[in-house]
Amino acid sequence: MSLIHCEDGLSRCRWCGAAAEFIPYHDQEWGFPCTDDQRLFEKLCLESFQSGLSWRTILNKRENFRRAFAQFDFQQVARFDQHDIARLLADEGIVRHQGKIKAVINNARRAEEVVAEYGSLAAFIWSFEPTEDEATPQSRSTSTAAEQLAKALKRRGWQFVGPTTVYAFMQAMGLINDHALGCHSRAQVAQARAALIRPGRAAPAASGETVPA
Repeated sequence: MSLIHCEDGLSRCRWCGAAAEFIPYHDQEWGFPCTDDQRLFEKLCLESFQSGLSWRTILNKRENFRRAFAQFDFQQVARFDQHDIARLLADEGIVRHQGKIKAVINNARRAEEVVAEYGSLAAFIWSFEPTEDEATPQSRSTSTAAEQLAKALKRRGWQFVGPTTVYAFMQAMGLINDHALGCHSRAQVAQARAALIRPGRAAPAASGETVPA
């Protein structure tokens, strides 16, 4: 059974039952389509930090991460230097993983490059939205679209963006509607996706790079 029936009378994705803080995140954020560059960058970074950990750990530290990484304004993060790395490694409020911290700074610089080419990070990312997605919700940990986006990001020099990480990002940012059948949020996400104005594609794919139609 992929649903949990909550005290407020609503049915939700079963993973909400693992922690009380998951319910507002599920109801207000997870799966709702996002085209804001800063939020997209933040989520890619937080998903990379989650690797090997639980999302509950990252969610509970999210405000600390935002404070530490300039609210994930990648134009600011791209200017971080060795002093910032030392500061972040000493910050007990975040996950102090040197490789992942350096990856965020690197990825901020790569995000600037994407914006220079495509006009926005959203335009690039949403070009990988699958045109069809018939898999049972929450039945897999990656997809063809996620694998394509992960490869494209890596080709551009992004780090800690494997297909599983990217698929979790696509679930959360609404590139697919992966709410369980019967979940009260599924219809809301479907409506939001139907009303969404997709960001335009400002540039063709680079040589050898696959961009789904």
